[in-house]
Amino acid sequence: MEQQVVLSYDGSLEGFLSCVFATYEEKLKVAEILPPGKNMQELFSEAREIITDPEKAKRVWSSLKKKTSAAGLRDVKYAFLSEIDGIEKQLLAMIRYIIAEDAPVDRDFSHPSVLKVAQAAKKVGREKHRMEAFVRFRLTRDAIYFAAIEPDFNVLPLIKNHFRSRYADQKWIIYDLKRNFGLAYDLQNVNFITMDLDPAIGISGAPEAYFHTSEISFQKLWNQYFSSTNIKSRANEKLHVQHLPKRYWKYLTEKNLPEK
Repeated sequence: MEQQVVLSYDGSLEGFLSCVFATYEEKLKVAEILPPGKNMQELFSEAREIITDPEKAKRVWSSLKKKTSAAGLRDVKYAFLSEIDGIEKQLLAMIRYIIAEDAPVDRDFSHPSVLKVAQAAKKVGREKHRMEAFVRFRLTRDAIYFAAIEPDFNVLPLIKNHFRSRYADQKWIIYDLKRNFGLAYDLQNVNFITMDLDPAIGISGAPEAYFHTSEISFQKLWNQYFSSTNIKSRANEKLHVQHLPKRYWKYLTEKNLPEK
């Protein structure tokens, strides 16, 4: 019986594509592909660490582009960012299927891996759009607009262009607290950054130690306005939650009113 291998990689898309290249180059039978922080489950498999090789990753992506639609490539990118357990193995199966067939098959949802990748990508797409809608910036004492987020999926790379286009005239930072990295825009470029943030900075509200006095005043004014215009007797909470799921309330000033 041919021994299976468990591949580990650095968690990047290039690293994953380097794993795909290795499976072809060495004719590997893969049991799992593990990003950092994931433990090996297959007791009788050989463990292998794959070093990211940009050239090998580029070759895999080029081969994939030749046989995959724009929607299929988007699904691969989005599904990879889902961080769902086992998604790498599903992506590998989908990529092998696409490359092996002469006809386009990236939309063949009768294939289990193509279907699972598409389902994961759809979830990530929804999260992307909601982050674009619900991110709330707060003006810091350093005159930088700051937003903290904790998305279910790793959508920060997907929302970069949206915010660069929409807020091109101001400096801003969007920071993913769950994954401890962020985007920083300096009026010219958007860069990925890491920071040591004080937990007291929070996701909403405006602690005086970090935020501009005008921001604090604005949030108080907004709270007063929302409280005065919110007619509880007319509230339809079921419909409200349908359009604005509770897990996004933490980003909204009006959902974090001080106790009276």
